[in-house]
Amino acid sequence: MEPWKWTWKNVDLPTDIADNLAMRFEADVYGQAVRQTDWDSATAQDIGLLVKLGNLYSRLELVRKGLEVDRLLVRLNPEEPIYHYNLACSHSLLGEIDQAFEALSEAVSLGYDNLPFLRQDRDLTNLKCDDRFDELLQHLESSRESS
Repeated sequence: MEPWKWTWKNVDLPTDIADNLAMRFEADVYGQAVRQTDWDSATAQDIGLLVKLGNLYSRLELVRKGLEVDRLLVRLNPEEPIYHYNLACSHSLLGEIDQAFEALSEAVSLGYDNLPFLRQDRDLTNLKCDDRFDELLQHLESSRESS
């Protein structure tokens, strides 16, 4: 190929690199939209945008950014157990064990009860060697049995 005829369109990136770049681009676009949103008057569509951004940050392993999204989601909808669960995962990934247990306990008290997923979720690996994790599982199991 002659150097003066080269363009970026002639480059075939490996799939994993292309996918990562596409996710980063998408996260940047959603991030811009999130920064322009008035969260004091957020709509369901705005919250959906925030959820999408959080998922992208998770897939990109941008845990600190994901934590900020999780905190905002919990502030906007404090009764949603999955937002507390995701907050617990972010704290766990960052090694913030006490905060992770606090968020996970709140998720369970709000109705989170996906016991099989809770047991296998790798985001919670930092919690699984703590006695509080077993206590939480036992609490969930006993509340399921009594239902």
